[in-house]
Amino acid sequence: MGIQGMELCAVAVVILLFIAVLKQFGILEPISAEDSGDPDVELPTARHPPEGLEQLLARTKFTKTELQSLYRGFKNECPSGLVDEETFTLIYSRFFPRGDASSYAHFLFDAFDADRNGALCFQDFAVGLSVLLRGTEQQKLRWTFDLYDVNKDGCISKEDMLEIMKSIYAMMGQPAAGHSAPAQHVELFFQKMDRNGDGVVTFEEFLAACQEDKDIMSSMQIFHSVL
Repeated sequence: MGIQGMELCAVAVVILLFIAVLKQFGILEPISAEDSGDPDVELPTARHPPEGLEQLLARTKFTKTELQSLYRGFKNECPSGLVDEETFTLIYSRFFPRGDASSYAHFLFDAFDADRNGALCFQDFAVGLSVLLRGTEQQKLRWTFDLYDVNKDGCISKEDMLEIMKSIYAMMGQPAAGHSAPAQHVELFFQKMDRNGDGVVTFEEFLAACQEDKDIMSSMQIFHSVL
């Protein structure tokens, strides 16, 4: 698979598998007639209650009915109001029985754990899902860039990207130890993205390169109808 295919795989796996995890939790389900007919239900309390409905309406691009439906699914599966990384990883790994998804699940979990407290609450899911499903192309690419920026220093280094590539190979049941394919993909990634040749990829460089790639931009359009 060439660099373009690996980029597309990384972007698609990030979004589609997170959605699959939500469905496994029972969190992401189609809006039913019953849901839409009960517009005045407020978000109920839990041991770790979510933000108020009005605050989440302001922070996301979901409607009141959609947020209420999402929360019903979330609280049914997570009555405490929190999902820890171990639980997230166990569920995520079910989709890759022949591989080791723990490293990639860690990166994905970290991307949604906005306050870095080691647990995902409903607002983490709602805000992240809003970006992936309803965000602009630039917002989705920003989210993906932040995932690749493993040490959160504002740029993607070769070390960052190598960790991501190794985790993808492991997740697909192709351990990277003993062969050079992940490192080769990293070099190709930097040839395309690192426009000034300084050894790191900034968000501006990442955004420009992705926006010039028709395949990557087309892939961003397929998620609008998920919810």
